[in-house]
Amino acid sequence: MAEFLAEFGMFALQLVTIVVLVAIAIVFVTTSARRSGHPDGITVKHLNRQFEDAANVVRRAVLGKDAFRKEARAAKKLRKKRKRSKDEKRQRIFVLDFKGDLRASATASLREEVSAVLAVAKEGDQVLLRLENAGGAVHEHGLAASQLMRIKQRGLPLLIAVDKVAASGGYLMACVADRLMSAPFAIIGSIGVLAQLPNFRRLLQDKGIDFEQITAGKYKRTLTLFGENTTEGREKLKEELEEVHELFKSEIAEHRPQVELDRVATGEYWYGTRALDLKLVDEIGTSDDFLAEAAGENDLYQVAFKRRRTFPERLRAGAESLLGS
Repeated sequence: MAEFLAEFGMFALQLVTIVVLVAIAIVFVTTSARRSGHPDGITVKHLNRQFEDAANVVRRAVLGKDAFRKEARAAKKLRKKRKRSKDEKRQRIFVLDFKGDLRASATASLREEVSAVLAVAKEGDQVLLRLENAGGAVHEHGLAASQLMRIKQRGLPLLIAVDKVAASGGYLMACVADRLMSAPFAIIGSIGVLAQLPNFRRLLQDKGIDFEQITAGKYKRTLTLFGENTTEGREKLKEELEEVHELFKSEIAEHRPQVELDRVATGEYWYGTRALDLKLVDEIGTSDDFLAEAAGENDLYQVAFKRRRTFPERLRAGAESLLGS
């Protein structure tokens, strides 16, 4: 009896611990949602003002209060003069960001951002995409590239800056650009297609487990995780990969005819400076360099589509934060 009570007490303690952790996670998520929650929709930041505010913090510290005020008054007068001038027509650059994953899940936001920009864009405007994407599913990244094509089809110059990586499906997106810039050590290329999966057939056999798979259509399933793979199935999958590779190369040939495809479509990747030699990019530079220079003559607007996370997503993120702390 004593042993039963001890075990029951231990079980009850574990149950209470779990309930408390779940309650803490819910409170954490709810509090975070109140602090940082926002409705779905487009947000716009005037980057010129953001850059100016950041510079003013440094100016105030370097110049001192009196000198800073004097300089600020002079800058304010200059802005008013420019605003009154009817001759000055500053062009606009819309800045978008795409941080990729295997499923290119940021495509959902990208399509909203592109639609918003196209609704207001005028002749002379440009679009800059800051791209960070190591590749993933072909169809998902193909859709993301199609969203960028909408910009070009409207006649707006499309600039893409790669600060870290644009490889495989990421380069499928990057090659669409009218002007493609890369940081010196950004990873560029990986123009190839990959498929891989483990096979557990022998493990199941050792455990006495049979696996049955029934298909209609000769090539409905070429390779399987649990059944016996065949030479014919492997050859069919290889054929499909080669077809996707040819499609990938044809996209590059269309948008970057200066590239020697036989030389670069090997699945290899290169750093930015070498990618420039191979004509995979047009110039070396970072998005920061470009924006700092462009801010003098252009109005810069960062456009982003913000999506409110669902409660299960917030709960999972809260739980992960607690477990990670």
